[in-house]
Amino acid sequence: MNPITLNTLTAFPLQLEQHYAAIPHHYVNWKPASWEGVPSEPFSAIEQICHVRDIEIDGYHQRFQRTLAEHKPLLPSIDSDILASERNYASADAAEVFTSFRAARAKTVALIAGLAPEQYDRQAEFEGYGALTLRSLVHYLCSHDQQHLAGLQWLLGKIEAEPR
Repeated sequence: MNPITLNTLTAFPLQLEQHYAAIPHHYVNWKPASWEGVPSEPFSAIEQICHVRDIEIDGYHQRFQRTLAEHKPLLPSIDSDILASERNYASADAAEVFTSFRAARAKTVALIAGLAPEQYDRQAEFEGYGALTLRSLVHYLCSHDQQHLAGLQWLLGKIEAEPR
């Protein structure tokens, strides 16, 4: 696996916390009138971090495990809106979310870093993405991370555009 990808995955929890901390406290549940142009899912700041945590645990942990254990498994996509509603993201405690996410990401990085080269070539089918390898999944996770940093910056842009 490319070292920049592993380093980026490792650094992400701190980056996510720093981007979230830039959101004014009274805006963590704020949503703009329009989501046009949002580079991530249309979630408030607190919902963004809950989503990232849950996609790590319920999505990528499962996807990596199944790709390693099964022959070309079909990896389902996750309906993020349903999770946000069922788990009441809007009332989450950010400190708890970050604690859980840091532990989940450490588990992810340990798994990825410990794989044999041939394991990265294991194949799966990912709903909405098509055929891929485990290596592909790692890159898609890294891409997903970056989308949510961009989503938080996009929210900051919308907040700053609000009339004062």
